[in-house]
Amino acid sequence: MERASPLPGRRRILKGAALAAVPYAFLSDARAGARTAAVDHPLAEWQPATPSTCTTSNRPRLHPIDRVVIHVSQTAYAQALAVFQNPRKKVSARYVVRSADGHVAQCVRESDVAWHAGNWRYTTRSIGIQHEGWVDRPDCFTEALYERSARLTASVCDRYGIPRDRAHIIGHHEVPGTDPTDPGDNWDRTRYMRLVEAA
Repeated sequence: MERASPLPGRRRILKGAALAAVPYAFLSDARAGARTAAVDHPLAEWQPATPSTCTTSNRPRLHPIDRVVIHVSQTAYAQALAVFQNPRKKVSARYVVRSADGHVAQCVRESDVAWHAGNWRYTTRSIGIQHEGWVDRPDCFTEALYERSARLTASVCDRYGIPRDRAHIIGHHEVPGTDPTDPGDNWDRTRYMRLVEAA
């Protein structure tokens, strides 16, 4: 049996060094990024965005959550996660749903603000869900992606009292003051809303 070392462990030293290097004004962001123990959606895997692509908050107390915004990533699942983990990109989403099997990654806590909608009011009051795929490739929108995403959206609606309707579950292209095209014409809104209702 090994004897416990009296010196602090490597992890503790690195944590201390990181905190010492962070200006005091940014300490709350560092703490928010450390909340990795549990995800908000039980079927999600934690894949954190870099803290510089989201805003620490206390939602829904500071900002009521009243809608879900549907996105299509225009890239592959792994690349979408990499974008949210890149501090230079200045963008993130709460969740990413993989095309092949509907696997869900959570990148930002629901209590914090992910930078996803392009309109600050909508960004602060919504949950953004990215879907792996391209707007012009309907084969990306698999049964698994629709089903798992619909369960996620229904769960979000239940948690925050959001009506399960098209007024509150919107496409990114419907956010005022923005010019995206996603989720695009190949996204089957009728099918998706049926699945959300049934979840």
